[in-house]
Amino acid sequence: MKTHRTPRYGRRTTALTAAALGTILAAAVPATAGEQPTAQQILADCASGEGKCTFNSPQLGEAYLGEPRQVSDLLYNCTDSPASQSMSWADTVGSSHSVGGSVTVGGGIEGIVTASVTATYNYTWQSSRTETSSFTVTVKPGEVGWISRSQVMQQITGTWQTHYDDRRWDHYYWFVPDVITGPAPNGTDGKHNAVVVKSRPMTADEKKLCSTGSTRDEVFTRG
Repeated sequence: MKTHRTPRYGRRTTALTAAALGTILAAAVPATAGEQPTAQQILADCASGEGKCTFNSPQLGEAYLGEPRQVSDLLYNCTDSPASQSMSWADTVGSSHSVGGSVTVGGGIEGIVTASVTATYNYTWQSSRTETSSFTVTVKPGEVGWISRSQVMQQITGTWQTHYDDRRWDHYYWFVPDVITGPAPNGTDGKHNAVVVKSRPMTADEKKLCSTGSTRDEVFTRG
C-alpha cells in the first residue's frame, strides 16, 4: 500500500526586506571567506541555538530501498559438509545532510526537522532507526557466510531559515537549501526492509586459517 503523504498546509512565505536577507547558499558550493557563511556554519548555528532556525516547506520524497550492508559477523565453514548456525545481528541507520555531516540523535537539528515534518504531514520523523534480531545462516564447505540488511530510506527536501538578533555577515536572515536522507518506517510507499543471507568462497588466506590446527574441521566466526 502506498503511504506517501500529502502536506497538510500550503507553502508559507515571509515578506522581508532585501537588505535583511542573506543570499541562498548552494549546498555544494562553499561561500567565499569573509563575505558570507558556509552552509555548514549556518547549520552549526541552528544546532547550537545561536541562530533561530526553522526548516521550511519540507517535501517527502518517494521511499526506496537502501544499499545492502553486512550486519553480522562472518561465518567460516571449515568442514566438509554444509553447516548452520544461529547468528544475532544489529543494525543502526542514521541520517545525513546534502551539505555534509550527519543528523545527531537528540541534537538541535533533529528537533527542528521533526517539528517541521510533524506540522506539515502529521508524521513523526526519526533521524535514526535500530533493529536487532537473529537468523540461521547455512554455509557450504569452504565458504564464508554473513547476514546482510537493506533499510527503507527517504529524502526530505527543504530550506533552512536562520534569523539572528544582530546582523551576521551583514544580514539578519540566511537561507540554506538542504536534502536530508534517512531511514523510513518499514512499508513506507510499499517498500520493505530486506534481511538476507549471503556467502562467497573463501580466499586463499582464509583457507589457510582452516588448516592451522585449532580451526581445522570447525565452523568459526570472525568479526
